[in-house]
Amino acid sequence: MQYFKLYTLKKYFFILFLTCCIFVPDLSGMETNFSKQETVLISNILGLTAITTWGILNWDYFKNEPKKKDEGWFSKNTKDGGHDKLGHFYFSYALSNALAGIYEKKGYSARQGAFLGSLSSFGMTTFMEVGDSFSSYGFSYEDFIMNLVGSVTGYFLYSHPDIAQKIDFRVEYHPNFSKTDFFTDYENQKFLLALKFDGFEFAQKNHLKYLELHLGYYTKGFPDKKDRERNIYIGVGINISRLFKQAAMPKTSKAFNYIQLPYTYIKIDKNLNK
Repeated sequence: MQYFKLYTLKKYFFILFLTCCIFVPDLSGMETNFSKQETVLISNILGLTAITTWGILNWDYFKNEPKKKDEGWFSKNTKDGGHDKLGHFYFSYALSNALAGIYEKKGYSARQGAFLGSLSSFGMTTFMEVGDSFSSYGFSYEDFIMNLVGSVTGYFLYSHPDIAQKIDFRVEYHPNFSKTDFFTDYENQKFLLALKFDGFEFAQKNHLKYLELHLGYYTKGFPDKKDRERNIYIGVGINISRLFKQAAMPKTSKAFNYIQLPYTYIKIDKNLNK
């Protein structure tokens, strides 16, 4: 009974989290009484508080002496086959863009918002890595580098909307509600780069604007250390963001520049371990 309650709680939490990811962009234009400088400060304080709270609850923050760990990159002998490195890249990238959007709404220029969003993202993820140093994970320079690359990528794409209209970095997640920590549930995640045809002039007047190409990566079997797979794949998918935009939900459609819906594409994959 207790397990069932916990499972149900996680399920509803995930549904709430996904709903916020999809619909919160429509609320980004809401006015507040904070100045743009106060918004930056408050956003960073809230972000650091959330990271600290989640780290204490799920990542054993402040339970060990500080240490560092050489985790490696994408080798089959690493803990997660490099999937966690893409997780760090994606989180810092998405956080950078989310904060840039908030800052721009408060009065900063797009380039200023992109810079401050990237800086905030890198600061928060660096704090996260410092927290890891006091846990069983340890400080990882590989994670630190991927956090930096993700934040810089976020800055570049946000400040170059013509390029951002052509490519996305996304995550696909099949939730496992028996897991306590959704963020490190790499077994059920895929990370991908999407090339969107609707960003190109040749596709604007035909149905190609609804299609996109995918290049993705996912792993299987690493938590159990058996039957390990490191899979790279290419695919063709439907541009869900474009469909929502045409349905008069342009802000909500932005969420699908970061989230990949399952079963909306076909793919061919290759197990690099074979």
